[in-house]
Formats: sequence, C-alpha cells, structure tokens
Amino acid sequence: MPGVLIGLANAGIIQTGSITLSMAIFMGGFAMFTAGLMEWKKGNTYGLAAYSSYGMYWFSFAALLLLPVLGLVKDTGGAGAMAAYLALWGLFTVIMFIGSLKMSRALQFVLGTLALVFFFEAAGAATGNGMFTIVAGYIEVISGLAAIYTALGPVLNELYGKTVAPLG
Repeated sequence: MPGVLIGLANAGIIQTGSITLSMAIFMGGFAMFTAGLMEWKKGNTYGLAAYSSYGMYWFSFAALLLLPVLGLVKDTGGAGAMAAYLALWGLFTVIMFIGSLKMSRALQFVLGTLALVFFFEAAGAATGNGMFTIVAGYIEVISGLAAIYTALGPVLNELYGKTVAPLG
C-alpha cells in the first residue's frame, strides 16, 4: 500500500505528506519488517530477506524525509547519493526477482516492476529529468497494486478453501 501512495505522488497525482509518510513507516516499515521476522521463525530465508529488507527500505525512506526536517542532517547527500541509494535497491530487487523465478508469477511481476521503479527513480535522481520519476510513479502504482493482490491472494485462497485469486 505505501508503494501505491508513493507511486501516485511520483506520478504527480497526489502530494506527499503525513499520509504517505505514515504509510511508509507503519505499513511499509513495521508491517513488512514484522512479516520478515515471522518468515524467519518459519525457516523461510527468502521471506526473511525480502520482507525485512523492504521493511528497512521503508524505514530508511522515511528517515530520508524526516532527518533534514528535524535538523539532524543538512541534506540527503545530493542527487548522486540518492541515485546510488535507489540503484542499490534496484540491484537488490533484481536479485530478489531472480530468486522469485522459483515462486509465483504474481511475485515475479511485483519484483520485476519494482526493479524498474527503482532504476527509473535512480535515473531521475541522477539526471534531474522529472519524466523518469513520473514514469516510475505510474509503474509503482501498478507494482503496488500487484503487491496487494499477491499478498491478499493466499489469504483469500485459504479462507475460501479454493483458488479465488490465482497467483500462477
């Protein structure tokens, strides 16, 4: 859900603010990191790495927004630093995508589109060309909606005792 909101903001459809920041911290950070810990308890290394890492991504994203406002840092280190930050998350996502090739098509779609989001955002940060960020925003909305479907699919399938949300 935080990805959909940030995507809408990057696409220029909504403004960022307390709603996007709160969603990043609580649904992105706390919820995903907690899910990662639950996957660790189940012995699922992939789930641990994915959920806890993306949970930490959302915490770090929120910190990038909050720390300058709180006067704890002057800036984020400039466009080059932001481009590197986003490109590294893109690289991590490509690695997670490769791992997802043994999993559902729905997860592959989420991670494939998410990698594109990070690389388009990195290109926007590196070049200052806002069109990259706008494109990233639209892709992020699609990726975020697919992530919601992918997360809720197993819940609905288990609840109904049959496949009502195919994941491929």
